[in-house]
Amino acid sequence: MPRTRARTIIITGASAGVGRAIAKRFAEAGDRIGLIARDEDALRDVARELQGRSAHTEYEAVDVADAQALFEAAERLEQRLGPVDIWINDAMETVFSTVADITPDEFRRVTEVTYLGFVHGTMAALRSMRRRGEGRIIQIGSALAYRGIPLQAAYCGAKHAIRGFTDSLRAELLHERSRITLCMVDLPAVNTPQFDWARAHLAHTPRPMGRPVEPEVIADAVYRVADGGFREYWIGWPTLLTILGNAVAPALLDRYLAAKAIAGQQTDVPLVPDRSDNLDQPVTRLHRTRGSFSQGAGHQAMLVPGDVARAATVAIGAAIFFALGATVQRRRRR
Repeated sequence: MPRTRARTIIITGASAGVGRAIAKRFAEAGDRIGLIARDEDALRDVARELQGRSAHTEYEAVDVADAQALFEAAERLEQRLGPVDIWINDAMETVFSTVADITPDEFRRVTEVTYLGFVHGTMAALRSMRRRGEGRIIQIGSALAYRGIPLQAAYCGAKHAIRGFTDSLRAELLHERSRITLCMVDLPAVNTPQFDWARAHLAHTPRPMGRPVEPEVIADAVYRVADGGFREYWIGWPTLLTILGNAVAPALLDRYLAAKAIAGQQTDVPLVPDRSDNLDQPVTRLHRTRGSFSQGAGHQAMLVPGDVARAATVAIGAAIFFALGATVQRRRRR
């Protein structure tokens, strides 16, 4: 059904990649957009682009790891845009490194942004939504929230933590019979600038594992999820196969990833020593929607509710089991 009013949408990590693509998608629909990220210059560029499309856009340059600063920024955005209808947590950082080579400070920083940033964003959203008793919070997750891979232990650990945190809060809201809803959207590899600016302790420059999709694919899916009713959505076959495969045969995936994922996340280009990275400070010149791997990137991907995928898998498995049982019975009778 067509909507009768514009909504207020707040997006963290909105200056580049998936967050930037999401901001554009909701702006195209006529919603009011609040942008949050660290880099004020990059945010100003995004705001100008959206305002050029007649979208009411405001921004706040803040580090999501700073809870109080984020709370205050959210309140300022609400004053200028109106009560928050949808809050989308997307801000992230990663370090491509083995656990042996990453430093404690690097691990802590990834955790503070990628996990605690989501916690702080969710708390900020609840401050607004609880006053009205309604709203929707969307967590941008990953297949790596279910299956850790080599070279990204800090990021995978943070995504696992987001899933646990979100499940806990969802149960609390259900207990309260709140109309505030929580949804996690799990992504495949995406062609964003993270591979160009993430800190890396590798021999070669990082790349997505497998064939990535473009950020606009994710943005369109998130736009649809905003009106959805399921607790979790998976985007793309790789996400579905990774999550279900890990549930069925995690040891097999251990061995597969040990053999394939180290080289699979590196290009043939040697890593330049001391290249600019965004772990502690943003790299303004690299803020854009797409990364460097558009060649061969996908422009579409299926969107499936996680519960539906699980139920279908169980049903298919049961059908196969009973079919095999019936076949064995027939052979015995013969």
